[in-house]
Amino acid sequence: MTADTRSTQLFVQLLVFTGCRDVQPVVDAVRRADLEAVVYFNVNDPNGVGILIMAEDPAVFTDRARRMFVTEPLASLTPLTGFTMFGRTYATGREQHLEDWLLHKPRRHALNPAFPWAVWYPLRRLGAFNRLPRAEQGKILGEHALIGRGYAELGHAVDIRLECHGLDRADNEFVIGLVGPELAPLSRLVKDMRATRQTSEFIQSMGPFFVGRVAYQAPLAEGSRSCERA
Repeated sequence: MTADTRSTQLFVQLLVFTGCRDVQPVVDAVRRADLEAVVYFNVNDPNGVGILIMAEDPAVFTDRARRMFVTEPLASLTPLTGFTMFGRTYATGREQHLEDWLLHKPRRHALNPAFPWAVWYPLRRLGAFNRLPRAEQGKILGEHALIGRGYAELGHAVDIRLECHGLDRADNEFVIGLVGPELAPLSRLVKDMRATRQTSEFIQSMGPFFVGRVAYQAPLAEGSRSCERA
């Protein structure tokens, strides 16, 4: 691995908790920690919250973020470790603006006030997909991407795609975040993807699904604000 590769990846982690009757102290703690983060209400748990943290240096998760989680008010919450997701941005080789794709675009999506709804989930492909010729893989993935682009062009949904090979305790390979202005289109997008060849033939497992509505988003850093190459 080159130094350049290490400096152009964004790590993203979602941790989910229950036992939160008041989200404001959680929001205050995230603000004090000065993390690039989102706090979500958990739609499927009236006492639940999700905390999404982004950092280029993975050590952030074991020092600054960890110190926040082991002190009040977060220390009193119950972690739902089955919903923990951790991944890194990646490229396919077709991206025209690699740095923006890997570092800035995911931040713009996650921290966009116009996108208060989110669906996050891990997935694992069948090994048979990896044995397909590269050209056939590209065709299958292109069908999948075409549906996603249609939703994005209409302003209904954008995605955050992460690899988690060797990072996920359940051996999932990818983490997907769908964010948008309304929840229903995110659900429809997941449904529409089920008909693609990738999902119908080559997905071994998907989920669990975390469905959240934003309670807090950290301010977007100046260096990630430009949407010229979004």
